[in-house]
Amino acid sequence: MEPNDNIPPAKRRKHDPADQKGGSPSESDNTNHAILYNSGNIIFPDNEMGNSCVSKEDQETSFIKVGAVHRKWEDFTSLYKSNQGTSESKETSNGKQKEVFDFSVMSYNILAQDLLEDNGYLYKHCSQPLLQWGFRFPNILKELKQLDADILCLQEVQNNHYGQQLKPVLESLGYHCEYKMRTGNKRDGCAICFKRSKFSLVSASPVEFFRPQIQVLDRDNVGLVLLLQPVLSQSAALVCVANTHLLYNPRRGDIKLAQLAILLAEINKLASDGKGGYWPIILCGDLNSVPESPLYNFIRNGKLMYDGLPIGKVSGQEQSHRGQRPLTKPLWPPSLGISPACQYETLNCQQTMKVADAVDSSEESKDFTKTRNLPLDELTPSAIWHNFRLMSVYSHYIPGTGKAEVTTCHSRSAVTVDYIFYSATKHSVSTHSGGAPHDGHLQLLGKLALLTEQDLWTVNRLPNENNSSDHLPLLAKFRHKL
Repeated sequence: MEPNDNIPPAKRRKHDPADQKGGSPSESDNTNHAILYNSGNIIFPDNEMGNSCVSKEDQETSFIKVGAVHRKWEDFTSLYKSNQGTSESKETSNGKQKEVFDFSVMSYNILAQDLLEDNGYLYKHCSQPLLQWGFRFPNILKELKQLDADILCLQEVQNNHYGQQLKPVLESLGYHCEYKMRTGNKRDGCAICFKRSKFSLVSASPVEFFRPQIQVLDRDNVGLVLLLQPVLSQSAALVCVANTHLLYNPRRGDIKLAQLAILLAEINKLASDGKGGYWPIILCGDLNSVPESPLYNFIRNGKLMYDGLPIGKVSGQEQSHRGQRPLTKPLWPPSLGISPACQYETLNCQQTMKVADAVDSSEESKDFTKTRNLPLDELTPSAIWHNFRLMSVYSHYIPGTGKAEVTTCHSRSAVTVDYIFYSATKHSVSTHSGGAPHDGHLQLLGKLALLTEQDLWTVNRLPNENNSSDHLPLLAKFRHKL
């Protein structure tokens, strides 16, 4: 949660939890019913903490015990006709041996202590001792250890806690850590940490969204983009990992879109493979936008016609948009140096020339060229677009029930704002319909299922005695075709 920044009050909950069967926890109820990760039930085929603990019958949905509720590990490997081996296995493609590489990614807003204390009204359900950093840090660290992701994308990482506690501990666990603190006088930021046994660092690019003299970019949010090399092979395809925490303010969709455009331009710069295409991309973070909002659909579909869109509708956080000014073109000034295609202007010219000169006749290259040669109706000042083909790990609804997933749940709100997007292969598991076609390098092997608002009310919301952030960690496992 970001500090108040001319922000309207959080919207009311859609229902009164007291009307639920059995009532709701009292404001001071800190009974030990919080989400409890049982390391023996965490399901990763190559995870040292949970090796070979899934039967064939239970491959698709294996449960992780969480006290009063369960978070399921949803395993999709059985849905693929091939690639059934462990990480670093071989698969046959057109008579050729091809290496594959499995790895896991977490996105987690760990709730900076300063922001917790600045926004205490959000945590009235929680007793004060449970909100102290000395109590919270061991719980957060326990989650990180038990879920044991190969790549951690963390938001709201407070600077002093990162330097004195989090970084030293993670380095002792085999991680390499990169960090970008917010600008101005803000004390938290974003971190990306990866296991040295899995990846080596090719490049790191911290991204500042604050730009002097540009009115739409006057906030201190940041991002971080890394280019990683799988250690399996020095000739293997790289992986681009991005992490960000966009502005909270529900009524400033213009700022959110401009911040996102800068991040996408940096991803475009780092992820370019030099041949007219991109390395696999994973985009994580707290985007302060809900599923199916214009900002969300822009990421998934690759295009947004924004002219006339109410400024408060962009993130979908508010139900009413009456009296709000519409977005107008251009969304950001030319002086920013970023095109409507969310590319740095100089790189945009260079990449267009490379595509025009490409001689590769493969279907993948043909598809890529088509995406770069955009139709004239897309080259309008009232549209922004990007050329990544990204899919969300999460479907945002619980299968079979239709109930909404949530990634954050405190005293004032319960909603999804956290995401993991990835460059999906054409045959990757998809729980979505529509969107851009997918031709990336990553297959989704599994994910840690999310919960509903009702589930989290049974454990007295977040944070609680065993879960010390107001967000849930997101976790996914991918197969990278090298």
